[in-house]
Amino acid sequence: MRPILTVLTLLFALYAPVSTVSAKQPEEEASVHLYVNLWKKRLYLRTSTGEVLASFPIAPGAVDTPSPIGVYSVIQKSKNWGGGFGSRWLGIDVEWGTYGIHGTNRPEHIGRYVSHGCFRMRNQDIEKLYPHVRIGTPVIIDGPIMGHERLTYRILVPGSRGALVKLVQNRLKAAGYYEGKVHGRFDQPTERAVFRFQKGEGLPVTGQIRFEDLVYLGIVE
Repeated sequence: MRPILTVLTLLFALYAPVSTVSAKQPEEEASVHLYVNLWKKRLYLRTSTGEVLASFPIAPGAVDTPSPIGVYSVIQKSKNWGGGFGSRWLGIDVEWGTYGIHGTNRPEHIGRYVSHGCFRMRNQDIEKLYPHVRIGTPVIIDGPIMGHERLTYRILVPGSRGALVKLVQNRLKAAGYYEGKVHGRFDQPTERAVFRFQKGEGLPVTGQIRFEDLVYLGIVE
């Protein structure tokens, strides 16, 4: 067992991101939060009273890889990832995947929906933002329910992930059909809950979430 632990420790040391920060930041930064507006494709550093301290253009997720929406928090700070991640990384606690706010080596894409779901910023902008963000800083992501302005509806099937799945799980839980964790992943417990919901409400029993199911759950009109 000891040699295995030694190898794992070595691998972690070799592949861990450079300069990961987990220490607390000064108290004056504790009252700020990040607000991301997907419609405007901008990120705001705001105080608890809503005062905007700074505003930056971003590049959110593309139509095939939309960004998450909801309320999260920063769980990791790292420097110098390089390449497409640019000079800074702020990881956020999205349950169904790895998402973050980071720099870029393609600054010409800022202001467009082009990422794989993360929020790209110009390196000089995220370097200005980075010192004001601590581990635990809230991140509020506001935008279209599907995560992209061109997405109006999509069928949810086993294996689907995202904010819409999380919202469906919340509604099914409130209705008493789902008892699992609300994590944004369409797993087997979610599928069983969908079957129970559709059967119990007299809807077509498909095991998928279609438009009529979203309407019945009050998610869309």
